[in-house]
Amino acid sequence: MTRTGFVRRYGRSCVTETTTGSVFDAYSVYYDLLYRDKDYSGEAGYVSGLIQQHLPNAKRILELGCGTGGHARELAKLGYRITGLDRSPSMIQRARKRASDTPLLADIDFVIGDLRDFRTDTQFDVVLALFHVISYQTSNDDLLAAMTTAAEHLHPGGVFIFDCWYGPGVLTDPPVTRVRRLEGDGVTVTRIAEPVVYPNDNRVDVHYEVLVEGERGLSRITEIHAMRYLFAPEVGVFLQAAGLSPLRLLKWLDESEPDVATWNACFVAVR
Repeated sequence: MTRTGFVRRYGRSCVTETTTGSVFDAYSVYYDLLYRDKDYSGEAGYVSGLIQQHLPNAKRILELGCGTGGHARELAKLGYRITGLDRSPSMIQRARKRASDTPLLADIDFVIGDLRDFRTDTQFDVVLALFHVISYQTSNDDLLAAMTTAAEHLHPGGVFIFDCWYGPGVLTDPPVTRVRRLEGDGVTVTRIAEPVVYPNDNRVDVHYEVLVEGERGLSRITEIHAMRYLFAPEVGVFLQAAGLSPLRLLKWLDESEPDVATWNACFVAVR
């Protein structure tokens, strides 16, 4: 199981660079390279299955923290109308380009914004926050703000689905240092991820060092990604405070309930 999701850049993080190219040009290219083997199609199918169970007539989806649009594209292929939101302009730029390269993806749009305070007059049938985006909300204020954004953009009866780091699994099998090397799209990437666990804050700070080497030179990116692991009772409190009612707690990509070995949980709530 993948334990350290990179890159939505929400919550507490910092970036430095030593580079002869552009760190932000390399950033979104690196993201797609790192997750080129991620089963976006299978995950979109799983999410669509949950949607069909709880709101079978759903058509319009708002995705919070959409990254480069991997899930959004697959959901659009399944017939949904998608609006993807991300704070990173480079991510949105790449998401728009990749969607424009696929003529069938007419019902898809990408906008720049922060999930904690984004507001639009449009309401949706479903709001999604996938790939641990909610775990990037490490403070109580940010977590409540993200869930309030979801609630305020749902029709009555609309469904909010998100996955997150699950506390029992994180504490049972704590994260460890990992090194990953990849090549593709004209770059070579080496990433070192060193986690530091803060159990009294329900938080793991993942220290990343990333070397991206390509035709434009060498970029060095260092970041700290603070990730909050969550427990069902606290999630229920925040959902209710935002005006949402918890419906289900599942293992991610499974229909069973999570246990102490589960790192990634999926929550379903309704407005």
